[in-house]
Amino acid sequence: MDLFKILLLMFLVNVSFCFAADPYAFYNFEVSYITASPLGVPQQVIAINGKFPGPTINVTTNENLVVNVRNKLDEGLLLHWSGIQQRRVSWQDGLAGTNCPIPPKWNWTYEFQVKDQIGSFFYFPSLHFQRASGGFGSFIVNPRSVIPVPFSTPEGDITIAIGDWYTRNHTALRKALDDGKDLGMPDGVLINGKGPYQYNKTLVPDGIDYETITVHPGKTYRLRVSNVGISTSLNFRIQGHNLVLAESEGSYTVQQNYTSLDIHVGQSYSFLVTMDQNASSDYYIVASARIVNETIWRRVTGVGILHYTNSKGKAKGHLPPGPQDEFDKTFSMNQARSIRWNVSASGARPNPQGSFKYGSINVTDVYVLRNMPPVKINGKRRTTLSGVSFVNPSTPIRLADKHKVKGAYKLDFPKRPLTGPPRMETSIINGTYRGFMEVILQNNDTKMQSYHMSGYAFFAVGMDYGEWTENSRGTYNKWDGIARSTIQVYPGAWSAILISLDNPGAWNLRTENLDSWYLGQETYVRVVNPDENNKTEFGAPANVLYCGALQKLQKPQKISSSATRSIGFTSLSMVVMALVMMVLH
Repeated sequence: MDLFKILLLMFLVNVSFCFAADPYAFYNFEVSYITASPLGVPQQVIAINGKFPGPTINVTTNENLVVNVRNKLDEGLLLHWSGIQQRRVSWQDGLAGTNCPIPPKWNWTYEFQVKDQIGSFFYFPSLHFQRASGGFGSFIVNPRSVIPVPFSTPEGDITIAIGDWYTRNHTALRKALDDGKDLGMPDGVLINGKGPYQYNKTLVPDGIDYETITVHPGKTYRLRVSNVGISTSLNFRIQGHNLVLAESEGSYTVQQNYTSLDIHVGQSYSFLVTMDQNASSDYYIVASARIVNETIWRRVTGVGILHYTNSKGKAKGHLPPGPQDEFDKTFSMNQARSIRWNVSASGARPNPQGSFKYGSINVTDVYVLRNMPPVKINGKRRTTLSGVSFVNPSTPIRLADKHKVKGAYKLDFPKRPLTGPPRMETSIINGTYRGFMEVILQNNDTKMQSYHMSGYAFFAVGMDYGEWTENSRGTYNKWDGIARSTIQVYPGAWSAILISLDNPGAWNLRTENLDSWYLGQETYVRVVNPDENNKTEFGAPANVLYCGALQKLQKPQKISSSATRSIGFTSLSMVVMALVMMVLH
């Protein structure tokens, strides 16, 4: 190799290292429709790479993730990475307020770092009610090898996606909502995209494909369970086995035994389960509807099978019972309160999780967000937060900021519920950079709600029945309330969260109940560093899509039969490495 080639190689390698301080993980997603029959009825579902659910994303703290998405649906698409904080890059969050849709037949690449996170999450399509037809999958962030984990290495890591399901596809469900109708009771519950084991011949027809999880006797496994459904809280349990709660949405918990746990829409938990029962038969895995009339909702039950490798027979007998509290919801709330942050364990960093003393930080802003039953606004059935039914911006929030688009949104979301008639607006919260915000979520509806905050792990400090008042702060947990991204709010009750606004961008605060979200029960928190120098927030990616008032800036994409990537930040390092290989050759 001559001197020129050696010098060029050294230069290219140095450039590559500048862009690749942390490793990269690459995924190709082709999102399309397939026909499946999870509940015995053929229907259109959304698959990724021909699979339903989609593949599990498995990365390690601080890795750079590149997901190349090819949209083969007949409508716009965005993928949202629920619980991934997108530090400094809300451009990659995959929601209507942060990104323009990927048009049909187009290709677009998400590129972001899973910075300073560990834990169990999931992704899903966020537009047009598409999650009701699938397109979701698990998202695992493993700790770095140098960071201690507060439990022994399990024998295996098993992902379980549970959720309510309709045999109507998302377009039919969407039309029902547009027509002012309620969706009614779901047709069932899926476990990893499959229907229930035939535990009852009256409730479960013949020929249903069900999920089977095979395990070795005497071993301990980590089960990562996410409720990816539409609107139903589910109680998760395994016949004859204890669930040791170990982690939730990126935070290690104090390890406690549960015979079952309520998992609300959008929530994720990790359990350590030891296979310590005899192998005379298989065991039922159950996810059943909660906070509803459970006698009427019996069909809304998912059943899978836990199979020991030396099992001698099929699961038998009745399903293990869930909590016997249909008319007393204090059990479920007390169970939720029992989940505590493991303050001595390390998370993504070596220092203990509890080293952030959230209880001693002064609150800078307080917002009381109240949801009510659906209302009519301009003749349309809508849902509201504090009297505002959110209208998605035609131009995403930070894109509008960058190009100084006027009237794209209003920074006037009320700190207290409106007293006048409800209104439809693109009204968002003006968050204070490095502020500490208290949000009270007041559920004055008769249905269970759960709320998600993008961009952050908030501290779940309190919940109770009745109306929140200033005196309610006396009940807050100011020491080991768990840090997470999704919290449940019981009917006629409130939940309180604290958020450290240290991540600039535009961040979605929404109900996870898909029907209520679709009808307007959300807003965004816009957090901007007033002394912006591009160190606290990255600019728009090179492959940014344009829409709304900026549609004229969008260049057409050449559509080919094979997926191609838009050149962006990480693509440069790939090009550099290709040049290196050419020089070596």
